[in-house]
Amino acid sequence: MKLHRRVALVLTEDAHLAEELLARKKLAQEIAGRLSDRALLIRPGRVDAVVEELQRMGQTPQVVTR
Repeated sequence: MKLHRRVALVLTEDAHLAEELLARKKLAQEIAGRLSDRALLIRPGRVDAVVEELQRMGQTPQVVTR
């Protein structure tokens, strides 16, 4: 088991979209790992950069904080 602290989680609608995100250089460098075929971990402090890039791609990400 691996414990991740202070990371954000991106859940995609399907595995194909997750693969597309991993293929983009700007997003791939922000991804700390992959939990499943649809769940990606984002490096600490990089959520805003990921959200901006997703919006440039035409995606409409929902950001939920605790």
